[in-house]
Amino acid sequence: MRTKTRKKNKINVVTLGCSKNVYDSEVLMGQLRANDKEVVHEEEGNVVVINTCGFIANAKQESVNTILEYVQKKEAGMVDKVFVTGCLSERYKPDLQKEIPNVDEYFGTSELPNLLKALGADYKHELIGERLTTTPKNYAYLKIAEGCDRPCSFCAIPLMRGKHKSTPIEDLVTEAEKLASNGVKELILIAQDLTYYGLDLYKKRNLAELLRALVKVEGIEWIRLHYAFPTGFPMDVLDVMRDEPKVCNYLDIPLQHISDSILKSMRRGTTKEKTTQLLQDFRKAVPGMTIRTTLIVGYPGETQEDFETLKSWVEEMRFERLGCFTYSHEENTHAYNLVDDVPEEVKQERANEIMEIQSQISWELNQEKIGKIFRCIIDRKEGNYFVGRTEFDSPDVDNEVLVDATKHYLKQGEFVNLKITDAADFDLYGEPV
Repeated sequence: MRTKTRKKNKINVVTLGCSKNVYDSEVLMGQLRANDKEVVHEEEGNVVVINTCGFIANAKQESVNTILEYVQKKEAGMVDKVFVTGCLSERYKPDLQKEIPNVDEYFGTSELPNLLKALGADYKHELIGERLTTTPKNYAYLKIAEGCDRPCSFCAIPLMRGKHKSTPIEDLVTEAEKLASNGVKELILIAQDLTYYGLDLYKKRNLAELLRALVKVEGIEWIRLHYAFPTGFPMDVLDVMRDEPKVCNYLDIPLQHISDSILKSMRRGTTKEKTTQLLQDFRKAVPGMTIRTTLIVGYPGETQEDFETLKSWVEEMRFERLGCFTYSHEENTHAYNLVDDVPEEVKQERANEIMEIQSQISWELNQEKIGKIFRCIIDRKEGNYFVGRTEFDSPDVDNEVLVDATKHYLKQGEFVNLKITDAADFDLYGEPV
């Protein structure tokens, strides 16, 4: 009598989109590993889970293309099963089921237990902070909240991620301790909105208290803040930033625009005057801090005058870090009722103009760093260079410090003092001292 052999599945998790998705993939992988499943990240596997992004048109297209690519592999017999999860799946599940029926199953952003079940695993509640990190070993993302309560007109995140929900401080400390025990030295705090942290749980904005708890975690040396909403920003956070050496003098605060009429239409709850004052207060409270922001150009009704206002304000504010995106007209958002009246090529021209101004500012600010010594963390070796970052730089999006690997040997994940010898628009060159 022939016995049936059961093939052991190898689950390949593919992550698209932002750092919040990276975090979710890591949690999924941690759960699968705890269920004794063989799991890899973006390598070969016969079962594929695609964690999609549905934020703007480009990201949606990339997600759809990736799904189609793996469905074709399934049809060719190269993979056995394809599951889709994440934001695109949450937002467009019925459409996706109709258009790409050859996916085994679609799951939304809050359906982790169901996804695990489909993969033959159980959801383990006791796994607080247990993740399989996919980032270099020295840093990890720490998601402190899910969802968003803001009414921004252009944003589809509340449709995909639901209402704001903070994670309790003690759970985040537990998670940070586990990450530190695995060699993580830098925590990058992420959420749809850090500013709102704690309002639902503690009835007050509690980011400062969370930071005070996290700085006590042994082994963690840098804590970085990403995605803080400007309106209602808790200013006591700046005191912690100034007084606690572990909290990087760095803040990512997406401002989106500065023209009053556009800010009003975007439902940002602020004005040019208030925003400018807020940034001046930041710089006064923490001299030398780095402010990163993102802007949107080509929003419905953005006139040349609105754009000129934005341009001159960018020149005036001299942000250390800045990214610029073209407006994407997203169905079911408030702005979808407006006419998407700025032509695509005008949007692109405006984004290019902003980034040109920014690259000049960045170059000038980088020139000032030549001859100075910065404490840097080494992320990786690439070609003939070791690649590090100062406390003023976040991975993937900001400046890097390049060290000639043919002359110096550095260890990944170690902190080292580097003297800056040269600087370009977005890269610094240094040598150990």
